[in-house]
Amino acid sequence: MNRLSIILAAASLALNAPAAAAPTQARLDRLADELGVRLGIVDNRPATCPGGAGGCFLSVLTLHIPARSGDFAAGDFRLYFSSVSPLISADSTEFALQPINGDLNMLEMKPGTTLRAGTTYTVRLWSQGHFFSAYYPMPNMYLDSGTLAPRTIAATRPVIDRETGLERLPFVAPMTDEAHLGTASAGDATRWLTPEQSFAEFARRAGPATKADVVILPTPRLVSRPAGRALDLRRGVRLILQDMARSALEPALADLRRAGVAGFAGGPELRIRISRDSGIAPEGYRLSTGSASRGAVTIVAGDAAGASYGLRSLAQQLAYEHGRLRPLVIDDAPRFPFRGLHVDVARNFHSKQELLKLLEQMSVLKLNKLHLHLGDDEGWRLEIGPLSELTQVGAFRCHDPTETRCLLPQLGAGPDLATAVNGYLSQADYVELLKAANARQIEVIPSFDMPGHSRAAIRSMEARYRRLMAAGQQREAELYRLVEPADTTQYRSVQNYSDNTLNVCLPSTYRFVEAVVADVVRLHELAGVPLKTYHVGADETAGAWTGSPACQRLMRSNGRKPEQLGAMFIERVAARLAERGIEVAGWSDGLNHVAVDRMPGAVQSNIWSDLFTSGPAEAHRHANRGWRTVISIPNIVYFDVPYAAHPLERGYDWPTRGTDTFKVFSFMPDNLAANASVMKDIENKATKVADDQPLQPGRRIEGLQGQLWSETVRSDALADYMLFPRLIAMAERAWHRGAWEPQYRAGRAYAYGDGQIDAGALLTDWWSFARRMTAHLSQLDKSAVAYRLAPPGARIVGGTLEANSEFPDQPIEYRKRGGSWVRYTGPVSVSGSVELRTRTADGLRASRTVTVVNRSAGQVASGSPRAGSNRM
Repeated sequence: MNRLSIILAAASLALNAPAAAAPTQARLDRLADELGVRLGIVDNRPATCPGGAGGCFLSVLTLHIPARSGDFAAGDFRLYFSSVSPLISADSTEFALQPINGDLNMLEMKPGTTLRAGTTYTVRLWSQGHFFSAYYPMPNMYLDSGTLAPRTIAATRPVIDRETGLERLPFVAPMTDEAHLGTASAGDATRWLTPEQSFAEFARRAGPATKADVVILPTPRLVSRPAGRALDLRRGVRLILQDMARSALEPALADLRRAGVAGFAGGPELRIRISRDSGIAPEGYRLSTGSASRGAVTIVAGDAAGASYGLRSLAQQLAYEHGRLRPLVIDDAPRFPFRGLHVDVARNFHSKQELLKLLEQMSVLKLNKLHLHLGDDEGWRLEIGPLSELTQVGAFRCHDPTETRCLLPQLGAGPDLATAVNGYLSQADYVELLKAANARQIEVIPSFDMPGHSRAAIRSMEARYRRLMAAGQQREAELYRLVEPADTTQYRSVQNYSDNTLNVCLPSTYRFVEAVVADVVRLHELAGVPLKTYHVGADETAGAWTGSPACQRLMRSNGRKPEQLGAMFIERVAARLAERGIEVAGWSDGLNHVAVDRMPGAVQSNIWSDLFTSGPAEAHRHANRGWRTVISIPNIVYFDVPYAAHPLERGYDWPTRGTDTFKVFSFMPDNLAANASVMKDIENKATKVADDQPLQPGRRIEGLQGQLWSETVRSDALADYMLFPRLIAMAERAWHRGAWEPQYRAGRAYAYGDGQIDAGALLTDWWSFARRMTAHLSQLDKSAVAYRLAPPGARIVGGTLEANSEFPDQPIEYRKRGGSWVRYTGPVSVSGSVELRTRTADGLRASRTVTVVNRSAGQVASGSPRAGSNRM
C-alpha cells in the first residue's frame, strides 16, 4: 500500500468511526473519578513571556483520558480550575482557555476536537508572576457539561498526610529544579533552605544547654526568685477576691486548674489573694509568692485584665513546676496597649470552635484584640438579620453560574456546597464568641472590607434584588442594591475581579452599610459588649466608578475626581460611625487618601506597607496625624506567608520568601527602619532603610497585630500551623521590649549588618525565649493546637550524622531511605543518604521529612541540584 492509499484509508476510517457517545451523568462521574491530572511548574524565569508580559512563569497541565471511559467530543465537558496567578494564555491543540472571574478559569475543547480514551493531553499555561511552592496550586478542579451535575476531579482533591496532619496535593509534580524554579530574576539571592543551612542557623542561635528557671511567656518586665519553700497548690487553694469579679477571671482560673490546682475552696493555709490597685498601669499586675506574701499567692492588678494576666503567668509557671511553686515575684505591664490578631474567615471559613480555641490561646499570650475579617470577595461570614442573602448566598461557593444559590467557586473551593471552606457564623455563634472574648478581656473588631473586596456582598444583594423583583417588590428590591446597571466602568482588582467594588455614589450603598453596622451593634449589645471599633477595610480599591452616571452626577456637584471617591466613602462612613460612638479602623493604603480634617479625631490605621520601602514613613505619617497606628507589616507579621524559602513550604510569598519564628522575635515594631540592620529584603539582599518621615515628639506606635489571611489556609489545622509558634514570638514583641532593641532616634538610617543592633544580645535573648518554648509547645499539644514543627537541621561530616532542632529538646528521628525511624540522641555513624524529621513531644505529629546526603560517600542528592533535598 502506497502512502496515498494509507492516507485515504485513514481518512475513511475517521469518517466512518462512531461518534463519541453523548455525555451522561454516569460517564461524567466516571471521568471525574478516573481522569489523570498532573500540574508541573516548568520555569519561573522564561526567556520571553507571551504578548511581551513583564514577569511570567510556565506550567504544564497534563490530562490523561481513562482507557475505559470512551472518547469525548467538543461540548461534552468543561474543566474549571483556580489559579491565584492571573493566566496570560494557554498553548494547546485541543483546549481553549477562558478566564471567568477572580481566580476561576475554564478549559474548553476547541470545536471539532475529540479526546481519545487512553490518551494523554498537555496544556502549557503561561501566568503572571512566579510560582515558588508546590502548595500554591488550588485543589478541586471540576468538570461540568452545562446540563449535568458538576463533579470534582478525584485526582485533584487534597489528602491529609498521616504523619503531619496537613493537606497534600498529590496532583502537583515535585519541584526539584532550583535553577529554573528557585527565583524569578537573576538578581534574586534567595536559595532553597537545606538541612545543612538549617543546622548552621540553629547552631548559630543556640546557647548554653541549661534548663529554664522561669518559663513565662511573654517575658515579664521584672522577675525574681527569692529564697524560701515551695507552695504545693495541687490539693487546692482558697480564693480571696477584693474589688474583683470572679466572672472576669473564670477562664484564667480554669487555666490554673489545668496547671494542677485541684480547686478554689481549700483551707485557709493556702490562699490566692487577688486585689485591685488603681496605681498599677492598665493590664499590669504584681505577683508574689513565698515569704514575702506569708505563704500565699498574691496578685495585685490595675484592672481585671491585669489580674487575669497574672493568673495566666502563674498557671504557666505552676504547670512547669508540676504544682509545687517555688517563691516568685513578678512586676509586669504591657509594652503596647494594642496587641492583636487578625483572622480572615472570609476567604476560607474557619469554624466557631477554631475561633474559640484561638481566643483562649490569645488570652494565654496576653493578646487583647481579635480583628475578625468577616466579609470579602470570596465570602460573607456573619448572619445579618434583615439581609438574609448575605449568608444564604454569600457564605457559600459552588458551581452556580447565576449566583443565585451561591458564589462561583474561588480558591479551589470546588463545585459543591458541602465543603469545610463554606459556612458562616450565626448570630448566636457571634454572640457566643463576643462573650468568650469579653471573658478574656479581648475586644472583637469586626471587619467587612469595603468599598473594594466586596464581591460577596454585591452578588448576594443582586440575588436579593432578583428575588424581590420576581415577587413584584421593586422598591424593596432596590433598597440595598450595590451596583448601578448603567455603570460601564471596566476594571480589574488586584485579585483579578471585574465586579468587586461597591458603587459609592448610590444612596442604597450607604443604606446597606448602615443596616450592617446597626445589626452588628445590636449583636454586641445582646452580648453585653458594646461595639467600640469597626474596621471598614478600605484597601486595594480598583479603578472603579469612571463610567457610573451616578458618580458623574455626584462629581459635578462636589468637584471630586474618580480617584477621590474612595476617600469620600471612607470619610462618610467614618463620620456616621463616630456619631454612634464607634471608632473607625482601616488599612493604611485606603486611609492615605482621605482628608484628615474630614475624619473623626479617633482613627485606627493598620500599617501594611512594605518594611523596606514605604512602611516606616507611612507608619510615622499616620501616627503624626494622631491616629492609633498599629503595625501590621506583611514582611514580618503576615502569618499566611511561608516559614522558609522552599517549595514544600506553604503560603503566599508576595511580601517575603520566608518568616520563621526567629525573624518575628527579632522584629522591632516601634523602630521600623532599624529592622534593616538584622533582616534582608524579599530577594535576600541587604537594603538600606532611612527614616525619611520621622515620628514627631509625643507621638507613638500604639500596637502590633499579626495577620492570618486565609486564601491558602483551607482548614483549621492549617490555621494552627501557620499561626503557631510564630504568634508566640509576636506576642513577645507586643508585650515585652527586648534589652537589645535600640531606642528610636528620628532620622536614623540602617543597613544589614551595620552593627547598630547588638547581635550578641539578640541571640542571648532568643535563646532564653527558645528554652522556654519547650514548655509552651507541650501546652499547645495538650490544647490540640497543631503548631508547625520546623524540620531538623542536619549534616553528615566524615560519615557522622549531626542534627539539631529549632527549639531545645525537640525529638528528632532519622532513618536510611526505606528503613525504620530511630530516635536521634547524638552524633551517629551513617552511610548513604539519611531522612530526618522532628516530632512533637507527645509523638502524635511529625514535621515534613528532609534528606541529607553523605557527601563523603560520593552521592548526589536525588532530583536536586544541591546537597540537601526534601521529600514530597
